[in-house]
Amino acid sequence: MAMDRTQKTRVVIAATVVQAAVASVTVRDINRRPAESVRGPKGLWRLIGSVNTLGSLAYWIVGRRR
Repeated sequence: MAMDRTQKTRVVIAATVVQAAVASVTVRDINRRPAESVRGPKGLWRLIGSVNTLGSLAYWIVGRRR
């Protein structure tokens, strides 16, 4: 079953909103965390985390120290 143009637009908008929310939470966490509790440069993680959802996921799995 193919989606019509309106459905495709809604999916793109929803995905964009989700990405923006995830990136916002990721960047906020990076900014609040001391540099010692982030693996690697914080600036690089900000960039990676804001580009796409996989970058944010990578930060949450690999970039944070406990």
